[in-house]
Amino acid sequence: MSLLAAIPHDAPHIPVLLDEVIGALDPAGLLDFSGKVIVDATLGAGGYTRALLAAGATVHAFDRDPDAIAAAREWGAGYDRLILHPRRFSEVGDALAEAGVSAIDGLVADIGVSSMQLDQQGRGFAFSSDGPLDMRMSQEGPSAADFCNEAAEEDIANVLYNYAEERQSRRIARAIVAARPLETTGQLANVVRRALGYKQGAPKDPATRSFQAIRIHVNDELGELEALLATAESLLGPGGRLAIVSFHSLEDRIVKQFFKDASGVASATSRYMPVAASAAPAVYSHISKAIRAGEVELNRNPRARSATLRFATRTDVSARPAGSRRRP
Repeated sequence: MSLLAAIPHDAPHIPVLLDEVIGALDPAGLLDFSGKVIVDATLGAGGYTRALLAAGATVHAFDRDPDAIAAAREWGAGYDRLILHPRRFSEVGDALAEAGVSAIDGLVADIGVSSMQLDQQGRGFAFSSDGPLDMRMSQEGPSAADFCNEAAEEDIANVLYNYAEERQSRRIARAIVAARPLETTGQLANVVRRALGYKQGAPKDPATRSFQAIRIHVNDELGELEALLATAESLLGPGGRLAIVSFHSLEDRIVKQFFKDASGVASATSRYMPVAASAAPAVYSHISKAIRAGEVELNRNPRARSATLRFATRTDVSARPAGSRRRP
């Protein structure tokens, strides 16, 4: 039975891979989370959280976006098992400690920008309609406009290359610096298009990659993801489940490598030597393969096309010291 029944028809966002995510957190397949403590690290419109609450879980829901927290205070007012935290990934451990929680049974995160944020013109995450060049998930700190207007050309180029694998990063960076000041999403998109010789009607708008890279930089998304993975390792009890949904290759690469390292599998030293088990004991077991949306979900929610779920089970081995974890 699909868990979409727990999501109101007027909800502003359809959670991706909902049944698969809840299944990943529920190895017994009973859909009974009574007495379990689950962290939803990316609350958003509450898709995963609502389903978990309906199944009896106590949910500590996190979101750095104050709009998401404010909305949840309204729709979640009737739940005494919902605890809201307006915090980012790197603060999950501290927030739970302040709440008196030392161990959890599961953690789920839907990485990246939410559909709600993309659909809000005033947030500046997309260029489908012109809006302020913002992109801040927390609505605090330096904005995308601050970065584009103040950063050195070399720094802009590095961000575009590292976070979007943009091969024309230097050309775009020069164009951004020459066009300063930039204030709107439309202005930035047009600068990128002109720099790359984009022609109206081409199958993919080249500004997409630049927007992705700048958004990731402004919100330190990859650094926050790495912090969350480390925190989950320390908080999950034996048998606890960690489920991560990512939407582009940079995120998925970090998650995949983290699980590989945490499972005790070492990389081959050369292409002539097989992968061998490392001396370190596994802190995660039952590592899943990449799980993607099926045809039914894609027809219902085309945005699920780029979603990838990976999950694993926490063993009883002590969490690794922070300095021993290899950065992906």
